[in-house]
Amino acid sequence: MAIELKVPEVGESITEVMIGAWKKGVGEQVQADESVVEIESDKATVELPAPAAGVIKEILKQAGEQAVVGEVIGYLEASAAGVAPPPAEPAAPQSVSVRHREGSTMIGSVQPATAGAGPVMPAAARVLGEAGIPPQTVAGTGPGGRVTKADATAALRPPVAAAMPPAPMPAAPPVPGSAVTAVAAGDRTERPVLMSPIRRRIAERLVEAQHEAALLTTFNEVDMSAVMSLRKKFKDRFADRHGVKLGFMSFFVRAAVEALREVPQVNAEFRDPHIVYRDYCDIGIAVGGGKGLVVPVLRNAEQMNFAEIEQAIGEFARRAADNKLKLEELQGGTFTISNGGVYGSMMSTPIINPPQSGILGLHAIQDRPVAVDGQVVIRPMMYIALSYDHRLVDGREAVTFLKRIKDTIEDPSRLMLEC
Repeated sequence: MAIELKVPEVGESITEVMIGAWKKGVGEQVQADESVVEIESDKATVELPAPAAGVIKEILKQAGEQAVVGEVIGYLEASAAGVAPPPAEPAAPQSVSVRHREGSTMIGSVQPATAGAGPVMPAAARVLGEAGIPPQTVAGTGPGGRVTKADATAALRPPVAAAMPPAPMPAAPPVPGSAVTAVAAGDRTERPVLMSPIRRRIAERLVEAQHEAALLTTFNEVDMSAVMSLRKKFKDRFADRHGVKLGFMSFFVRAAVEALREVPQVNAEFRDPHIVYRDYCDIGIAVGGGKGLVVPVLRNAEQMNFAEIEQAIGEFARRAADNKLKLEELQGGTFTISNGGVYGSMMSTPIINPPQSGILGLHAIQDRPVAVDGQVVIRPMMYIALSYDHRLVDGREAVTFLKRIKDTIEDPSRLMLEC
C-alpha cells in the first residue's frame, strides 16, 4: 500500500518551504520514524519521518524545489516484512537545471544511477541538494556503487564539448604607451546555488531593519583582566561541578541583564503609537549553524545563573550545527548578543533583529597599551558596540547601557551582588 509523504506544518504563517536533501532514494528501505527528507523553511530546518516501515516508491519533489504545506512530495510503499522491491529500470539520460525565481540556469547533463547504485553519502547529498540535482540521477563510483562527494562535484561541471574549440584569435598588439591588462588563467566557472529559505529570510530582516529603524551604534572598550583572572581561578572547579566550561558569554549575559534593568528602553519594542516595556529579558545568542547564523533565545535570562547560561548556550550550539533547533527557540527575543570576536573581528556595527531595539556586539580580545593610575600598562582589551533604534533609545541611554556593561565586566563581583 502506497503512503503519501506530505510536507508537515513547520510553523505559524509558514505556507511555502524548500525541499532539502533526500536521505533515502527510490527503492531504498526505511524504518518507521526514520528521517526521509529535510524540509527547509525561512525559520528552521525540520526532518520528515517515515510514517511506517517500507521502501521509497516515488519522489515527486527533488532537493531544491519549492513546495507548500500539505503537498505530497513522494510515496512510501508500506512493507511489513521490510523487503525492498526491485528498483525500476533506469531512465534515459537527462539534463538537470537549477531553478530560480526568474527562470532556470542549465548546469549540465548527468547520467542517472544504474539499477545497482549504492547509497548517497551525506557529503554528496548536501552538495547535490544545494545544486538542486536529484541524487538518484548521479552514478556512484565508490565502494558498492556509493555516490561520493567527488561524484556529486563532478555532476556540477558542464559537459565537455565533443568538437575541438576554435583557435583563439591573435591578440592585437598593444598601443605604445598604454597599460597591458593581464587576463587570469585557470578555472573561471560559476555555480549558481538556490538561496535557502533561512538565508533569504535573514536577508529580508536585515533590509527591514535598515529601512524601518533609526539605527545608530555607540562603542566602548572593556578591560577583560578581572574576568579572565576569575575564569582561570575557578574554571576547573566550575567544570567539575556543572559539567560545562565557564566561558565569557555567561558574564556578558549577566552584565546585559543588569544593564537592561537600568536602561529598560533597550529592552523595549516600538509598536506605533506605543512603546512596550518588558520586565523580563529574553536574550538571543547568535551562533553559527549548519544553514548559517541563527539566534536561539535564552528565556528569562534574568533568572538564570552562570551554569544554566553556559549549559543552554552549549546545547544551542550543538543542535544548531546539526540543524536541530526548534522553531519556537528562535522566536521572541527582546535583546541580542553577537560575538564576532570568535571569528577575529576587531570592531563592527551589528544590525538589530526587528522588532528588537538593541544588539550588543562583542569583539576579539587583544593585548593593548592603556593608561592605569598614570602608568602605561598592557591589558587584554575588548571593543564592545551597541546598535540601537534611535526612535526609542537616546544617545544618553545607549552610553549608559554600555558603561554599565563595562563596569560589571571590569568588576565582576558586582554581578554576584547585583549592584
